[in-house]
Parts: sequence; C-alpha cells; structure tokens
Amino acid sequence: MERDVNQTHHGRLTRDGIRIHEAADFAGMRAAGALAAKLLDEVIPMIEPGVMTGDIDAFIERRVGEEGATSATIGYKGYRHASCISVNHVVCHGIPGDKRLKDGDILNIDVTVILDGWFGDTSRMFVAGRPSRKAERLIDVTHDALFEGIAAVKPGNTFGDIGHAIQSFVEGNRMSVVRDFCGHGLGRVFHAPPNVLHYGRPGTGPVLEEGMFFTIEPMVNLGRPETKVLADDWTAVTRDKSLSAQFEHSIGVTAEGAEIFTLSPAGRFHPTYSPD
Repeated sequence: MERDVNQTHHGRLTRDGIRIHEAADFAGMRAAGALAAKLLDEVIPMIEPGVMTGDIDAFIERRVGEEGATSATIGYKGYRHASCISVNHVVCHGIPGDKRLKDGDILNIDVTVILDGWFGDTSRMFVAGRPSRKAERLIDVTHDALFEGIAAVKPGNTFGDIGHAIQSFVEGNRMSVVRDFCGHGLGRVFHAPPNVLHYGRPGTGPVLEEGMFFTIEPMVNLGRPETKVLADDWTAVTRDKSLSAQFEHSIGVTAEGAEIFTLSPAGRFHPTYSPD
C-alpha cells in the first residue's frame, strides 16, 4: 500500500494522516500514561458517598502540578478543570462541581496529563458505596469490551476490527455502544487522527501499523445508544436516562499487538466490590 512519506522528528504520516511514531517515542508515552493512571489510583480512597466531585477534581489538579506535569484539559476549548467526572447517566465530559456522590452512584473519572510533551489519557469507573446489580454488570461489560477491542490491535488488522470486537461483545450482552463519541490518536498532541470508533465492520477503516498511538474508550449504555449534550456545551447524557459507563486506555501498536500505556500501577483499573 502506498504511503505518504512526510518525515518529521516523530515519525511519518500515513495517507490517512495517522502518525507513525518511532521506537524511542514509546518511553515518553509510558511515563505520561503511568502518571495519569497513578493519579486515578490515588483518588480511590476519596470515592465515598457525600464527597463533592469538585473536591476530587481539586485533588487531581494539585497532584498534577506536584508531579511536574500539566493538565491537558484546563484551558482546552475553555474547559476549566483537570478532570471530567461523569456520574450515572452522564456519558462523558461531566463537569466537576458541588454535586455530592450518593450511595450506589457510579462515576467515570477521565484525566489527561502532559509530561515532557507527551499526553497520557485514561479514564475508569468508580463506585460510591455499593453498586446495584445492574450497575455492576454494566461496569463489567464495559471493562471487558475495552479489552476485546485491545485484543484486536495488531499490525495488519483495521480500526473496523477494533470497533466490531467492541460492538459485538456489548450488543451480545444486550447493551448499546454510544456512537456520538470515539477514541482518538494522541502523542505530542491531545487529539489527532484517527477517530477510533467503538462499532464497525471487520476489515474496514485504516490498517493498523506498528508505531500508531491512540485511545480506545468505549462508552456503553444500559439502554439505547443516543446521547444529548446539555446547555453547558460539555455534559453528554443518555437520552433515555439509562446508566452509562466508560473505560479508556492509551495504547501503542507494537509488532506483536498493543502496549497499554495507562495500566493502573496498583492493579485497580476495575473497581472492586465487596464479596457479600
């Protein structure tokens, strides 16, 4: 397949405009991804009924600075917070504030840091108190759907293969994949080609190549997939008010498959539940 050979200091671009990074670039992404994941580990003790989402965000903002990094979201298109915190039927881009968590609330916290010029972007689900059985199952399916998508990542496969793996798994569990938002390329920029759809047909879309960096971040609804954005121009919610969940990793394509840059250092990417 013919390729555009635009050379840069950080790899070349494919004809689809997707940057192919060099081997040395993986180190920068590992460091940025590890920091973003560590920050989400650190908020785990804060997730309790009665806590304000704004206090969680203030903690994240302080820790980003203490780690010598920069928040990618503060100032991005006018956004003023170091995280997005999306509770219950909020799909994504929930704005932290004076909302207090209630027992059984589920929430996604999404953090992007810039460390030495590299962007680390990750999100995961948390639970305040005890989740309902429906919420717990939604979280499980969404988590597993992300890893179904990651398993489809290897050179020679396509982005349609990733989307199909996620969609077929989610719909096989009688839930729906949000169409209105997608993953994205990243590296030394926050958002770049390609758009990483979480639905699709096998064999379609750009071909995966070693050195591509992007996020996979499926949003899954218990009800229908449709969303709407509220008057604040950020907060996206399910139209039918059904619960929504999301998990996100930043990954790089390797010769063998995928390297996940945003693994939880504490092994706490998936929330844990009481056994009783």
